[in-house]
Amino acid sequence: MTHDTQSACIVLIEDDEGHARLIEKNIRRSGATNDIVSFTDGTSALAYLFGPDGTGQASMGRALLILLDLNLPDMTGIDILARLKANPCTKRFPVVVLTTTDDRQEIQRCYDLGANVYITKPVNYESFAAAIRKLELLFSVMQIPEAVA
Repeated sequence: MTHDTQSACIVLIEDDEGHARLIEKNIRRSGATNDIVSFTDGTSALAYLFGPDGTGQASMGRALLILLDLNLPDMTGIDILARLKANPCTKRFPVVVLTTTDDRQEIQRCYDLGANVYITKPVNYESFAAAIRKLELLFSVMQIPEAVA
């Protein structure tokens, strides 16, 4: 079963508070009313996504959309992406990589691991805000699969 993105919970994994606020503000500005759950490090985000037993079953039946920064204090976003996509309970969740890195190899690696979208954060505030608003256009037409049962 698929869900429209209005019912999806957005999981934001971003250690830069300014960026996190900007992302949330622009998601809200676009009219989205989704729940947004924010994490500033990979450890707490993975604990939320995989649940207390670490199996990922805690996320089953949820519709989640994950916004992932690659540069985190405790682990790389690539590690998180690899773990999410390797787990049968979380592998279907769409992952949008939002990062300052536009390194070709890193972009290819993210797609190889199963990222759905890769966005380079513009340095300029207005460009970044505009990029997030465009992302909302993508959210509005995207179907979100339910976790594997």
